Amino acid sequence: MSYLPALQKTDPEIRDLIIGEEKREWNTIRLIPSENYASSAVLEASGSVLTNKYSEGYPGKRYYGGQEFTDKIETIAIERAKKAFGMDHANVQPYSGSPANMAVYRAVLQQGETIMGLTLPHGGHLTHGWKVNFSGKIYHSAPYELDPQTEMLNYDAIWKLAKEVKPKIIVAGYTAYPRTIHWEKFREICDDVGAVFHADISHITGLILGGAHPSPFPAADTGITTSHKSLRGPRGALIVCKAQYAQAVDKAIMPGLQGGPHNQTTAAIAVAFKEAEKPEFKAYAGQIVKNAKALADRLLTHKFRLISGGTDNHLILMETTKSKGISGKDASVALEKAGIEANMNTIPFDDSPPANPAGIRIGTPCVTSRGMKEAEMAKIGDWMNEAVTHATDENALARIKGEVEELCKSFPCPGIDPMHWA
Repeated sequence: MSYLPALQKTDPEIRDLIIGEEKREWNTIRLIPSENYASSAVLEASGSVLTNKYSEGYPGKRYYGGQEFTDKIETIAIERAKKAFGMDHANVQPYSGSPANMAVYRAVLQQGETIMGLTLPHGGHLTHGWKVNFSGKIYHSAPYELDPQTEMLNYDAIWKLAKEVKPKIIVAGYTAYPRTIHWEKFREICDDVGAVFHADISHITGLILGGAHPSPFPAADTGITTSHKSLRGPRGALIVCKAQYAQAVDKAIMPGLQGGPHNQTTAAIAVAFKEAEKPEFKAYAGQIVKNAKALADRLLTHKFRLISGGTDNHLILMETTKSKGISGKDASVALEKAGIEANMNTIPFDDSPPANPAGIRIGTPCVTSRGMKEAEMAKIGDWMNEAVTHATDENALARIKGEVEELCKSFPCPGIDPMHWA
């Protein structure tokens, strides 16, 4: 039987594009730190008949009948999330990270109250109070910044700002910060100024569950995570919180922001937590960090300027405009032509526009999921240097791409079987 036979019959155009994406993911080195490979088990749950079922409400309190199995599935996902993070309550219904953050804010804030998160150009997220986002429009945003000397969090400066602006909530957890987050400092700051401590661990959940990064829980009052990224689950999200916020959080999601949950995603989230309990997941999380450090070290030998000088986690943020004579956008284009997937990114204290920033952001979750280790990171660092150095040399980029594809043949992608393409 051919691969994806129903699609082949109904919509061969879409089928071919899906297979094209599988081939692209197999044949490239994917270094975008917010991406990963979902397992076959996660993909099976995500594509199951659970997509057929509406389940507005919560287990045992639905507005539709026929919830015998969906209630059990959601309850399992909730209990696994609570156990993983050591928190009183979990809500696994958010469609993605942004609605999850919005729900937490709705649960603990009133319109116009002050939110304090890391400013977007320094590695925060849109939903942490950026001016064009709902979080910067509905609430008063008083963002903190990185230290201009170290390009790291300055907890004394954050504490000082918190005393001045008296935020109702302080957000910790970032999208482009390559260093360890000292959660206990945020707990102290929040206790001192009477703020809710909210942790957005979307990027580092896999590292936390694998013991490769400290956990903010149960110190944090509330927290959110997406379920893909380093957790290797489906494209979804969840909220955890202390008991006193449980009712408000649940009401903020349903009926506050959403209708029926995506049951197929809920099931896949449960599967991802089950996989994260296995001993090999801890080894995977540790290898992510080892790989990131090895790649950072190699890039430093090629005179890339790394923000903060290196990394403690899964990602590397680097400046390219001054150190390598190429913008982040042009660097990412050259890398893609060479079979290496990265993303252009703003860097702290730089005035370049977001559409053409001065840096790129890379990470090691994907390559680690494929089984690559430090030796492969050295090769990748060399290829990256060659690609950005010869960004306009199409022959050089094509040659590198061929070498990348040869390496990728030795490292299978979870969830993808090239035998299907025959």
